[in-house]
Order: sequence, then structure tokens, then C-alpha cells
Amino acid sequence: MARTRFSGSIEVATAVHADAMAEIHRAAFPSADTWSRDVMILQLDLPATFGFVHPGGGMILARVAAEESEILTLAVCPIQRRRGLASALLRAAKERAITLGAVSMFLEVAVTNHAARGLYKAHGFAEAGLRRNYYADGTNALILRSTLRAGTAGS
Repeated sequence: MARTRFSGSIEVATAVHADAMAEIHRAAFPSADTWSRDVMILQLDLPATFGFVHPGGGMILARVAAEESEILTLAVCPIQRRRGLASALLRAAKERAITLGAVSMFLEVAVTNHAARGLYKAHGFAEAGLRRNYYADGTNALILRSTLRAGTAGS
């Protein structure tokens, strides 16, 4: 079966979406790295933390502190991957971060996650550092950073 581009709208995440977000996270990551419903709610309740969700199987959480934004997590259900959903979520987060005053954005990604690294590179992220043994299984994480400019969140 050929996959089509995702359809439907991306919604601003609230506590109402916490169950769906946790389910998406469970589908997307190894069990040791998944976030529960309660973690989603706690994150969304933090000042300057925001998220977006697509009911078809994607979610992102981010936060802004001063002029810097951080992607806390981005997850897409495996069956929904390679359809543009992660890019759409990332663009939405970058736009929101810009409106909240951020001029840069960073994130951590597993050195072994080549698909995600490609996504982030396509959106202007470059390597800025390394966190050794960052993930539960001991995998290292690359720190990636992007400069944000109004009107250019798609790049």
C-alpha cells in the first residue's frame, strides 16, 4: 500500500491530548525512552513549554527560555513516517518558538537515528556537541542547533 502525505490539521497540544501523545510516544520509541501521560501533562504545564499534536500519529513538545528554544521530544508513529508529518510538526514548533522570542533552537538526537538526523539537517540543524551515554541503552546523543529567523521556519 502506497503512503500518502498526511492529512488533517496539527493542533496545539493541551492536557486533553496527553493520552494520545503518550500513545504516539510509546509507538515511536523503545520502552525505556517513552514518556507517560503524566509526563506529557507535567511538561505542558511548565511555563514556556508548548506542543503540537496530529491525531493521525505525531506529536512534538518544546520550550523556550530567554532567546533559546529546545525540542524536548518529537515522535511519529512508525506507520505515519516519511509522509511529511515530522517536518510539519517541526515547522510549527519553530514558528511558535520565534513568536515567543527564540533566536535559536537545539535538540538531542541519537547518533544512531539516521532518519531523524536527516530530517533535522534538512531543517537547518547542525552538530553543536555530543552527550555521551545520553539514552537509557547507553547510546550517545548529538546536540544539534539551528538559528531561527522569522519567516524561515520551513528551512
